[in-house]
Parts: sequence; C-alpha cells; structure tokens
Amino acid sequence: MIRATFWLTDDRRVISFKLTGHADAGPYGQDIVCAAVSVLAISSVNGLEQVVHTHPEIIQDQNNGGYLEVKDIDLGHDAQIIMQTFLNGILDIQDNYSDHIEVKVFNN
Repeated sequence: MIRATFWLTDDRRVISFKLTGHADAGPYGQDIVCAAVSVLAISSVNGLEQVVHTHPEIIQDQNNGGYLEVKDIDLGHDAQIIMQTFLNGILDIQDNYSDHIEVKVFNN
C-alpha cells in the first residue's frame, strides 16, 4: 500500500509531504495506482522547481523506489497552487483505490 502523508499550515498550505510503499495494484509496469501517484508526484516536484523556480528539500530512495519526501515547500501562491492540485489528485486516487493508497493530512 502507498502511504501519502501531507503536513499543512493552519491556513491549509502544504509545507511537506511523504510517499512510502508500493500500491501492488497490478504487475510491475502495469500498476495504474503506482503510475498515477508517480506521475502526480514527479510533475508536482518538477513544477515547483522548473515552473515556480523554488528548491524544496527532496529525499528519495533511488535504489529501491517507494520513498519520496519533499520538505520546505514554498508557501507562495504559485507553489501552493501546484501543491493543492497534487493533494487533490492524490485524494481522488484514494477515493477510487482505497485498497492501495492511504492519505493522511496533518496540520503542523
């Protein structure tokens, strides 16, 4: 199961998130839950860096996969639009594939 954890400010701005685990929703290379989460996460981090020109702290397990942590996310408007869109997408995936992904949201 993928576990997605988001930490928000009191006014609901995303300050960090962590993704762990594997969806195991299908054979390797055909797991649509893993693919969806991966595309959303990578696109969001790329958007923060390449579109908004911010530099969050990124920690990942490049050897085994299944771990991505992003900290120190910019609280500015543009970065938060990307992060809110990412969070909404992850919550939509959870709504449809709750056997394979669990999302937790905490206020800091």
